[in-house]
Amino acid sequence: MKTLLSGGQVFDPSSGKLSAADVVIESGRISDVGSGLDGDESVDVSGRTLLPGLFDCHTHVMFKDIDMWKHLQQPFSLMFYLAERNLQATLDVGITTVRDAGGADLGVKTAVEHGLIRGPRLQISIRMLSQTGGHGDEWMASGVHVPLFMEYPGSPSALVDGPEEMRKKVRELIRDGADVIKVAVSGGVLSPRDDPRHPHFRMEELEMLVGEASAAGRWVMAHAQSSDGIKNAIRAGIRSIDHGVFLDDEAISMMLDRGTYFVPTLVAPQGVISAAEQGAQIPEESLTKAKELVEIHRESFRTAVAAGVKVAMGTDSGVTPHGENLRELELMAAGGMSPAQALTSTTLVAAELMGLQDELGSIEAGKRADVVVVEGDVFDLKTLPERIEAVYKDGERVVDRTGS
Repeated sequence: MKTLLSGGQVFDPSSGKLSAADVVIESGRISDVGSGLDGDESVDVSGRTLLPGLFDCHTHVMFKDIDMWKHLQQPFSLMFYLAERNLQATLDVGITTVRDAGGADLGVKTAVEHGLIRGPRLQISIRMLSQTGGHGDEWMASGVHVPLFMEYPGSPSALVDGPEEMRKKVRELIRDGADVIKVAVSGGVLSPRDDPRHPHFRMEELEMLVGEASAAGRWVMAHAQSSDGIKNAIRAGIRSIDHGVFLDDEAISMMLDRGTYFVPTLVAPQGVISAAEQGAQIPEESLTKAKELVEIHRESFRTAVAAGVKVAMGTDSGVTPHGENLRELELMAAGGMSPAQALTSTTLVAAELMGLQDELGSIEAGKRADVVVVEGDVFDLKTLPERIEAVYKDGERVVDRTGS
C-alpha cells in the first residue's frame, strides 16, 4: 500500500530551504520524493509544508509539573498513566522522537514500541547519576528524603560516589535498559541545596562513567550548568551539554574542537517561574535561582550560536507543560538562530545527536516515514503548533486535525 502526499513542499534541514515535491510512503518508510509520483492512496497536501518528524532531546515524560507537594500526594503508579497523556501531548505537536532525561523506564518505552500506548519513540536514561549532595540528591534540610521518583525494579537509586560506584551504577542502568546515561556535572535549579555554579563529580569519576558507557555502546548526556562542570564533561568525552547556563568562551571553544552538542532547554528556567506564579509549591531557593539564571542562560545560548556550536532542541518538558515543547523554537530564534536553523536543530541535528540520522531527521527515500504536515508559513514559529494538521510516525497517521 503506497500513500502519496501530493502537492506540498518539503523542508530540507540540510539547506534550510523549501522545495515543491510529492512524498510516497510505503511499509512505514519513505519510498520516493519527487514530482509526478503516484500511489494507491492520495492525500492532497497542496499549500502545506512537510517537515520531518520533530525531536525533543530533553524531556521528562513521567511527570507533568514540578509541584513537589502535589507529587507527594499522588499514588506511585499514577505516573505511568500520566505518562500516556504526556506522550500523546508531545506527539500532537509533531514530535515523534524524544530523549527522556530521567523518569521513563524500559516498560514505558516498550509500551510505545508495542503500540499499547501512543507516543514518540523513546531513548531512555531512566535515572540521572548524582553525587551525594548534588543535583539529584533529594535529601532536604529537615533530614527527610523527598524523591521525585521512587526506587523500584528497573529504576534504581542513582546516587554514586567514587569511580568504582560509578562503574557499577552505569552497568546497572544499562542492564535496566538505558539507551543513554545521564549525569549531573553541576548543581541545578530544582534541587534547593546546591549551587548551579559548582561542578559535581571529579574527573576520574566522569572518565569511568564515559568509559563504561562507551564499552556498552552508549553515549552520555550531562546536566551541566557551571562553567567548570561543562568543561569537565567535555574533557571526559560526554556527548551533549544540556542547559549550559554558564558557558564561557573556553567551554565553547572546547565544544567546537570536540564536536560536543548543546541542548539548551531555554524554556526551562522561565517554566519554573511560571509554575510558581500559578501556585506550584516550589522551594524559595529554587525560585531565586531560576530568576537569576534566565538572562545568563539566554546570553550563553546567543554566544554559542554565534560561534557555531551544534545545537539540538530540548525543552526539559515536565518542568514546563508537555505539548508546549515548540515554545523552545521561538526562544532559539530570539537567541540568534534563523527559523530554518531552529527547525534544523529539532530535526537533522537532533537526529545526529541521538545517532538516528540514517533513519530520521529528514524527508528522504529510505528513511522512516515520520512527517509533519503544516498549514501556512512553516517559519512562523510562534503559531507553528496550532497549524500542525497531521503527524505521521512510521507511515501511520497518528495525529489528524484535518477532519478527514
